[in-house]
Amino acid sequence: MTLSRQTLLFDADDTLWENNIYFERAIAAFISFLDHKVHSPERVRQHLNACEHATIAAYGYGLSSFRRSLVTCFEQLAEVPLTSEVESQIHSFAEIISTSEIELLPSVAETLHQLHGRNRLILVTKGDTAEQTDKLVRSGLSGLFTAVEVLAEKNVAAYLEVIRRHSLTPAETWMIGNSPKSDINPSLAAGLNAVFIPHDHTWELEHEIVDVAPEGQQLLTLNAFADLLSVF
Repeated sequence: MTLSRQTLLFDADDTLWENNIYFERAIAAFISFLDHKVHSPERVRQHLNACEHATIAAYGYGLSSFRRSLVTCFEQLAEVPLTSEVESQIHSFAEIISTSEIELLPSVAETLHQLHGRNRLILVTKGDTAEQTDKLVRSGLSGLFTAVEVLAEKNVAAYLEVIRRHSLTPAETWMIGNSPKSDINPSLAAGLNAVFIPHDHTWELEHEIVDVAPEGQQLLTLNAFADLLSVF
């Protein structure tokens, strides 16, 4: 038996379509290009993570920040100077991401079409507005959502503002996503229900232990996107 009409808030990257795998390929190409003689690839990756933390805090999410992080990492670790040619090569690793086709995850389109008929669907993602809007348009899914929220960050304050802006009833609203840090834990803290759909390649910076749902709220963990149809 499924729940009667609910409001479903959907994450986008790595919930509806593949995203992080493209960044991982770009990072692997960058580490290979850097070819550091002292630091292991794992150590370089750790340093890049630190660069990304700092860049995101200053400039937000998106490909522009990712490019900046790669360049910063190179400047801090490389044994040769950053030339315009080298910088252009580093930028090319990120450009591959922007030209990648949108690859929907299994059963996403079919499931959303069925959920759309009996629930209110809102896209709640984070990142660069232009980039996220472009991906949504290219996905072919934009007509299924009654609203789209591209947030600078997904934290408790942001979810509370989404609740206020769309006059949501928390007990009948669910945040659905793959990231404990951005989708599950802050939405639970904001009073919403949540559905955790793990992804094998969730971004390292999104890893966190999944919180226990507070009393009166619900947290579900599903193995596949299509399993949403058994709930909603």
